[in-house]
Amino acid sequence: MYKTNDIRLSNFKFRLPEELIAQYPASYRDEARLMVLHRTTGEIEHKTLPDLVPYFDEGDLFVFNDTKVFPARLWAHKEKTNALIEVFLLRELNHKTRYWDVLVDPARKIRIGNKLTFDDDPAIVAEVIDNTTSRGRTFRFLTDYDTEEFVPKLYALGSAPLPKYIRRPMDPETQAEYEKVFHDQPVREMDFERYQTIFADKIGAVAAPAAGLHFSKQLLKRMEIHGIETTCLTSHMSLGVFKDIDVEDLTKNKMESEQIILSDAMVNAVNKAHEQEHRVCAVGTEVMRAMEHVVGTNGLLKAYDGWTNKFIFPPYRFTTADAFFVNFYMPQSSQMLMVAAFAGIDETMHAYEVAVEEGYRFGDYGDAMLIVD
Repeated sequence: MYKTNDIRLSNFKFRLPEELIAQYPASYRDEARLMVLHRTTGEIEHKTLPDLVPYFDEGDLFVFNDTKVFPARLWAHKEKTNALIEVFLLRELNHKTRYWDVLVDPARKIRIGNKLTFDDDPAIVAEVIDNTTSRGRTFRFLTDYDTEEFVPKLYALGSAPLPKYIRRPMDPETQAEYEKVFHDQPVREMDFERYQTIFADKIGAVAAPAAGLHFSKQLLKRMEIHGIETTCLTSHMSLGVFKDIDVEDLTKNKMESEQIILSDAMVNAVNKAHEQEHRVCAVGTEVMRAMEHVVGTNGLLKAYDGWTNKFIFPPYRFTTADAFFVNFYMPQSSQMLMVAAFAGIDETMHAYEVAVEEGYRFGDYGDAMLIVD
């Protein structure tokens, strides 16, 4: 039995067979399975994505994240030694000077003054000008490309920044089998399309808002016909979303800051829904965190353009959403802890145990959960 006043990290550990960590998305966006958890009773229903529509009424509001993921993972060679180096772009620091914060792996090989080259575009060279963390570096990119031309050229070198737990077999035969599932589309191209929501608009994330990946144009149309309203905020997700929590006492955990933007139109839509006693459904943990960051003591949201490092874990009283649409997350992750804060620890742990027993798929490309009262 899990006690709701016990906030130790070890309470959120469960057995997750590796074969349940989704390595590829469903063939179509809205084909994933959907578990519906009623948090007031603990009842669990097994559905599919299109089945979520009847759980909502006309005038209810879904809040999505319209961030756009950029192709952040690159491969380079260290000059002189030709060692292969993984480069993960984090954020642009200065557009004119082409300074970027990055992560490198293996980091021990990369020191200040080193230069890296890229096979697919010899016109771009990266020079290491600073060490920021054990794996973090600041790069200055050297190139003859003009300022506005450079970033698209840099992105052309990258691939979708899939989380590390997606480890696929790379042999050609296996790749070809998977490509048949995705209608003969090359796997790399499939990732560029599917590791992005259909409403992605504002570029800036290095991780996808995974819960939003399930929504297709057809599903959104069904929701519209049903009278469900939609709005978007922006939360540029960082790699902190995948960072392991390394403290047993959760009150001591620190989250990485992420930029969030909540427009006047978005907060007005949420405040109006509450005023008219319609339900608000947060799609994804980053949406819930952004809304909870800006809500006032009067229960109203306010427009905001800034940063948040808010960490939500049990016990926590939510005031901005009445329903929560999420993926199945990794054990002891910050996302799972937020789900437990919303649904209840006992209810969440039981739901996750059932999900494992029933073969639900976990992770960014996995299945979904809808939490309602």
